[in-house]
Amino acid sequence: MSDRALDVVEFLLTARIYERDTDLDENDLPPMTRGALWDDDGVPRPTTPSEDNARAATGVSDPWDAVKSLMFTDRDSFSGRLKLIDDDMALDWFEDHVDEGRVFDNPALASVVDGVDYEAARQANRPVQADPQWIDSLLEEYFDEEDEEMLDLVEVQAPAELQITLDDLVLTEEQEAEVGKVGKAIEHRDYLAKVGLHEIGKLLFVGPPGTGKTSTARGLAHQLDLPFVEVKLSMITSQYLGETAKNVDKVFEVARRLSPCILFIDEFDFVAKTRTSDEHAAIKRAVNTLLKSIDEISLVRDDVLLIGATNHPDELDAAVWRRFDEILAFPEPDRGMRADILRLVTHDMDIEDFDPEAVAAETTGLTGSDLRLVLREAVLDALLEDRTTLTQADLMNAVQSFDDRDHLRNLDTLEDALQADDTDSDGDHDHDHSHNH
Repeated sequence: MSDRALDVVEFLLTARIYERDTDLDENDLPPMTRGALWDDDGVPRPTTPSEDNARAATGVSDPWDAVKSLMFTDRDSFSGRLKLIDDDMALDWFEDHVDEGRVFDNPALASVVDGVDYEAARQANRPVQADPQWIDSLLEEYFDEEDEEMLDLVEVQAPAELQITLDDLVLTEEQEAEVGKVGKAIEHRDYLAKVGLHEIGKLLFVGPPGTGKTSTARGLAHQLDLPFVEVKLSMITSQYLGETAKNVDKVFEVARRLSPCILFIDEFDFVAKTRTSDEHAAIKRAVNTLLKSIDEISLVRDDVLLIGATNHPDELDAAVWRRFDEILAFPEPDRGMRADILRLVTHDMDIEDFDPEAVAAETTGLTGSDLRLVLREAVLDALLEDRTTLTQADLMNAVQSFDDRDHLRNLDTLEDALQADDTDSDGDHDHDHSHNH
């Protein structure tokens, strides 16, 4: 039996089981099925399986064609609705063609199939709170037209929308330990409240650009199934000068309304620059408002995990540092980490004689972000020669190209290079100039 038929029958069975058993809720539906059947603020009963939402849930381009030969399926040609005409026959057929692992991935089915742990299946299923549809419904419920300017200050992403997971990252032992502690703190918030540990869940990520601060925060949101609310402090101040303090309050209000969530505040070194400068008084008020807001927010009380990030920890004073209960370093990766990063990001690439240790040895000072750019260069250079199999030489040449380009980041070097070029080709430039005129 084709996978297409199995996928469509599973979708129809799931919709029927959910419709029939009112003790089930959206968390019993696989995410793709949930999203396809979602209507306004949830999955309604009765469900309305159609060719369109079956296509959305399964990726099968012609769902009816996949199942029309089965005795227990039917279609309303006018509405396009698909249905089962014999639920028991459909379930028996499905069980005959799949293993327990597939049923386990679908809590609604697990609730009616013998031998599958329904509670474990439900626990393992991604919760509805991670879905874009859920977040959109919250935004619509909690923010009216007058609140739109609040949402202009932040970027809100559902966990399911985040393209990076912690498995995509190479973390230090310290970083892995902290991620584990955060997960436990969120899991046991009630206990922390009981023992009076309210000042917890405020992290500051420090390290050079490209070392994974933002990626780790997003990966954490994905793993913990929490909405990710991101704000860059410089954007708030540069665009809304004079309203900056109010905007800081609005950012924290967004996080509280969407809780439980992660509030990620990037470019935190902006705080240090304004606390010690003679800039506009409105900005200083905003910084004081920010520090007060950090004091008042709590993972235990408000269900908001606060993560700040800075590229310049040396610029932060004691008043800023003491607001965070954990400071987590994101150093430039050492040789071993660079090799691990290369192994991870080349997982789906075909590379002849690949030696990540050798590449790592030639990339001292490069961050994880830099290494991804090196691999991008190698892949594109190979494609210019119509090759999808890379070689070790491709990678080493890409490292050299990156090093050459990296020197141009220094404006003095760039200026010297341009002046040398002008000197070497002065006659040519004069010729071009006269020709253009």
